[in-house]
Amino acid sequence: MSPRPKKIRLLVGTRKGAFMLSSDLTRKTWKLQGPFLKGAEVNDMMLDTRGQPTLYAAATSYWFGTTVQRSTDWGKTWTQSEGGVRFPDGSDKKVERVWCVAASPHDTKTLYAGVDPGALFRSDDGGVNWTEIASLNNHPTRSKWNPGAAGLTVHSISYHPTDPKRMFVGISAAGVFATADGGASWEPRNAGVLADFMADKYPEVGQCVHHLELHPARPDVLYQQNHCGVYRSDNAGKTWKDISKGLPSRFGFSIQIHPHDPKTIYVIPEEGAEFRATPKGRFAVYVSRNRGGTWKALTKGLPQQNAFIHVHRQAMSVDALKPHGIYVGASQGILYASRNEGRSWELIAEHLPQITSVHTALV
Repeated sequence: MSPRPKKIRLLVGTRKGAFMLSSDLTRKTWKLQGPFLKGAEVNDMMLDTRGQPTLYAAATSYWFGTTVQRSTDWGKTWTQSEGGVRFPDGSDKKVERVWCVAASPHDTKTLYAGVDPGALFRSDDGGVNWTEIASLNNHPTRSKWNPGAAGLTVHSISYHPTDPKRMFVGISAAGVFATADGGASWEPRNAGVLADFMADKYPEVGQCVHHLELHPARPDVLYQQNHCGVYRSDNAGKTWKDISKGLPSRFGFSIQIHPHDPKTIYVIPEEGAEFRATPKGRFAVYVSRNRGGTWKALTKGLPQQNAFIHVHRQAMSVDALKPHGIYVGASQGILYASRNEGRSWELIAEHLPQITSVHTALV
């Protein structure tokens, strides 16, 4: 049995390194540490607690390129992967940026990393070495994939909780892909998802999924925030239902699921592709407690005037406490937290560099 957690940590990636906030389980006061990896843009940072607690960061340096960095001493020292995250010699593709890192729940060593340009890598030794998943990276539909504003990125990795051969990835702009055979083959799963920027409005691939999530209690129910709406699938992505009605905008980046209730989801709408900020200068997290049937704005403690705020796709997170907490970091370097499932909010950090990701860990 795992020991009962005593602390919560928020792992924050920014355009100028990474930061960590720590609190006891009351979550009333927070201690800020960092910056770590000062010379790098950190697109993602997560804590792997499957064995010795290890931090992993998707870090990109102007001088030294992009890689996955890891630390076993809470950020005091970092080691990068030995061979880097790169395509084999002779490949026509080059890794521009590591976008996300995710630990498999099925063993203590396997990690996946999503990268630009639209590719997935796997490590079976805790991030020391990485190999590409050629079955996805060279998918027959790849000629129909196109970069979004941030590039052609694999940014979302969702694992089936009991079947190690099943997983899902979100790619912008290509859509959702699923494997049921451990990555030997991949199937596009985008039926019913709009791509209003294309001639074919409902193509097989080419949709711009912004973030993808599943809940371990209902792993065949997927949710995504898309460039063109919020969607739910009840059959592992084979078909999707538009659940955007009731939101002030169909556009947005982040989406999260209640840790204990797979029917409850949170999104942060933003004004369309051109503006990318909260509608009418009102910062709100929207909640649906019935799988996207209806929505309610959660605003107490959040600025409601002149707050033109942008939240990146990986910059909202939830913890697993009861009541659970919700955390939102913005490109303006501000970080808001709710200790009561969004009923009220507090500003817990400000004046940070542009925030790109927020993750939680109980230790």
